[in-house]
Amino acid sequence: MKPCKHFIFAFLTLAMSHTVLAKVEPLDRVAVQINEGIVLESEIAGMLKTVKANASSAAQALPSDQALRTQVIERLIMTRLQMQMADRIGLHIGDLQLDQTISNIAKEQNLTVDQMREKIGEEGMSWSQYREQLREEITLGEIQRIQVQRRIQVSPQEINNLVKLIEEQGLQQVEFQIGHILIEVPSSPSSEALQKASERANTVLKRVQDGDDFRRTAIAASAGPKALEGGVWDYMNVNEMPTLFAEVLGGAKTGDIIGPIRSGAGFHIIKVLDARGLQTKEVDEVSSRHILIKPSPILSEERAKAMLDKFVDQIRAGDADFAALARQYSEDPGSGAKGGELGWADPSVYVPAFAQTLNALEIGEISEPFRSSHGWHIVQLEERRKTDATDKFNTNRAHQLIFRRKFNEELQNWLDEMRSEAYIEVFDADFNRG
Repeated sequence: MKPCKHFIFAFLTLAMSHTVLAKVEPLDRVAVQINEGIVLESEIAGMLKTVKANASSAAQALPSDQALRTQVIERLIMTRLQMQMADRIGLHIGDLQLDQTISNIAKEQNLTVDQMREKIGEEGMSWSQYREQLREEITLGEIQRIQVQRRIQVSPQEINNLVKLIEEQGLQQVEFQIGHILIEVPSSPSSEALQKASERANTVLKRVQDGDDFRRTAIAASAGPKALEGGVWDYMNVNEMPTLFAEVLGGAKTGDIIGPIRSGAGFHIIKVLDARGLQTKEVDEVSSRHILIKPSPILSEERAKAMLDKFVDQIRAGDADFAALARQYSEDPGSGAKGGELGWADPSVYVPAFAQTLNALEIGEISEPFRSSHGWHIVQLEERRKTDATDKFNTNRAHQLIFRRKFNEELQNWLDEMRSEAYIEVFDADFNRG
């Protein structure tokens, strides 16, 4: 029997009325276009939620929602640009490398991976979300190292000058925690644009001098790289901080506010948030050797790892010599001919995957194969030592200090260049979804 037409009409009318009365759930939308990629409104909302939660737990005041949204969008833009660059050069963090990083993090926290997974869940994040967030963090760190490291040159003369300076004056025994606000100016600015930026910088300076919360002001007004962190740079010795900071901090004390200082990027306002004596009087160094195999179109990831698995088995069984294998197979031009020897170094000079693996090894132990941005490695920890970082200063540490300073400067230059060359369109929050 066919249903009554009147019943069908009444049913549809009732359904439509419920649809009209039901709460309208907004659909996700494209908030920003960045070259060929996009940022969704849900991504912005997620980061805003995280920033507010972190600020709440730290009892940190935040600026207006609009100012905070602007900073979050800028951070997402810069992240997406770097991830796009990683895609272009074929930098991808595989599951093997990710699993190993997670294992290393768990060890550092004295947890098993299962315990760590449970802890992440208790903090309100799914395991898959955590993995993808960590994959992105590793990718960002490695693309920065790949792109910025090649822009940096440290000359023997620079090293000698720093060693001589420290021998004459002593290693600076102060580390500064810096607050930084950048009022940006466009490249080749007009006199009017320059004047407006200068006036804005002076307005911001007066606000912080009059007692406004520096971190809140930085989040609202700064175009600097640490804006979303309240403009805060972690503790740095003057020899490793960006030159601009080092040049104005002579004799500075906690609470001092300096600026505005003009540079090519704009007007800078700097506050000394804290100053302390160097906490680390000794540097932990390691002596190690490794074998590097680089995957290629001919040699797959799996085959590269399998080669190193075989080498590890042979070395542990006494059927092969580490140095001989390194000389024959390692694709590290600096150490291969020396039997894989890397000499003494602070582990922090190596890429994260390499440093984490070294830190987890016992003396004499050979690692399982692991992946870094350079390729697949095995590494053997030969010795550890503590080196006096105050009374004795060597060229290795001078190189590290100069490199870190230049890295911070060149990283910002690279990010600025990448952003200026990108197509970016931010759609208004009230953009018509129709």
